[in-house]
Amino acid sequence: MSDRFELKDGSEIIIRTMEDDDIDRSFAFFEALSEQDRTYLRVDVTQRHVVEQRIAAMASGRVKRLVALASDQIVADGALELAGEGWRAHMCELRLIVATSHQRKGLGMVMGRELYALGASQKVEEMVVKMMRPQAAARAIFQTLGFVEQAAITDYVKDRAGSRQDLLVMRCDLEAMGRKLENYFATADWQRTR
Repeated sequence: MSDRFELKDGSEIIIRTMEDDDIDRSFAFFEALSEQDRTYLRVDVTQRHVVEQRIAAMASGRVKRLVALASDQIVADGALELAGEGWRAHMCELRLIVATSHQRKGLGMVMGRELYALGASQKVEEMVVKMMRPQAAARAIFQTLGFVEQAAITDYVKDRAGSRQDLLVMRCDLEAMGRKLENYFATADWQRTR
């Protein structure tokens, strides 16, 4: 999968499936994130072996990753972690981070739409996102995508500085997300191009 898109500011990006040889690009992307952006990440992606493990996890088929590239550099990283078998077989966890240089350009929404399509192709019915309470911008994007806060667990996780934070769990069924995306892009003043 590889598609070209135009963002709100007229710049173009390519969204494609992450590949095994994206290790250097992915590591550079995470190293370039501001300390503020990295504060709330689940794992320390400034360690190369962690980035290598993230890419290797795709081989299981339970992790699907997309990247957005501008000038051959990763500017957004998105993933679906499929629950697999059992009582959560219809669910996945969605993860998404956009470089500061490409925030507020609509890239989060475009990535959301592509992750939605990927989830639908995997027969996913519901998506879950987990974040720390201070991640207001991420929460706003996911609310726009149709996610609703389902739980807040007080002082459950620690950020990279070691401070305890509330963990928020948001959930969205794919039908609701599809309607939100359709409405968002139908009323947007910029168009998707391929």
